[in-house]
Amino acid sequence: MRVIVMGQQAFGKDALAKILEAGVDEVVAVYCEPDKDGKPVDPIKEFALEQGLPVYQPAHFKDQESLDELAALNADLMVMAFVNVFVPEAARDTPKHGSICFHPSLLPLHRGPSAVNWPIIMGSTKSGYSWFYPTDGLDEGDVLMMWECPIEPDDTVIDLYFKKIYPSAIDSVLEVCDLFRSGNPPRIVQDEADATYERRCTAKHARIDWNKPVKQVYDLIRGTNPSPGAWTTVGGAEVGVFDCQRVEGDGISSRVVDVSEDGVTVQSIGGRILIKRVRPAGGGKVSAAEWASDAGIEVGTNLGD
Repeated sequence: MRVIVMGQQAFGKDALAKILEAGVDEVVAVYCEPDKDGKPVDPIKEFALEQGLPVYQPAHFKDQESLDELAALNADLMVMAFVNVFVPEAARDTPKHGSICFHPSLLPLHRGPSAVNWPIIMGSTKSGYSWFYPTDGLDEGDVLMMWECPIEPDDTVIDLYFKKIYPSAIDSVLEVCDLFRSGNPPRIVQDEADATYERRCTAKHARIDWNKPVKQVYDLIRGTNPSPGAWTTVGGAEVGVFDCQRVEGDGISSRVVDVSEDGVTVQSIGGRILIKRVRPAGGGKVSAAEWASDAGIEVGTNLGD
């Protein structure tokens, strides 16, 4: 089967490598975003060139030249692995079997660009990924296959995505190709009644409100760790909050209740958060104990002012 791989960054590169290693399908071209001034070469582009594969980098598919270029490849399938560029129907449907796209959630849940963050922030106990047939709607096409995994109570974005979703998703690329090669790939219609849409999770959403129930605070911190990074303020100065632990205890929320070698413990409603690692404004990540010493954080300090 003649395959086009469209993607970017490490996920796109590893998906491409998996297909090449299997040696069953012929990769006829790689598509990725245009180069950006001052930025390193995209890993998928670098790898594709090392493998002697043709690389195309259209900014869009609005012109006939880009569509003709795609059609000339005479591909059977386009595998879209981590794609940010909008691909219109005219391009998606050019390969014989069309295109298939990866999304890191259990569709129709968590459509949108931050599908790994929001399930953790919202306190969900499971997530996974989907391969679906892309349409003009946001992550709305029929589903080819899904894979599910638990979200443990202390999982961060690193745990959920890089340790669970990522390795399984890369392996699944071969199963995706097999399903199309079989000649009868599944098409499961998404239930719109269950659909959720979330916008990109940014620093605006990651500000900690210590006057919320402790579970909500903890879920926000782990659901934004490492990116975009939860944050709070101390005396008007911002500080990023990363590795944390939920602990028992009660008191007046938003106040520091303990400072030790283990970190800084802050009271929220119904429990406490032990902050272990932070990033002061303009600096790198340091232990919370070091930050507390440098910033004069002590028992009774209010966070979020």
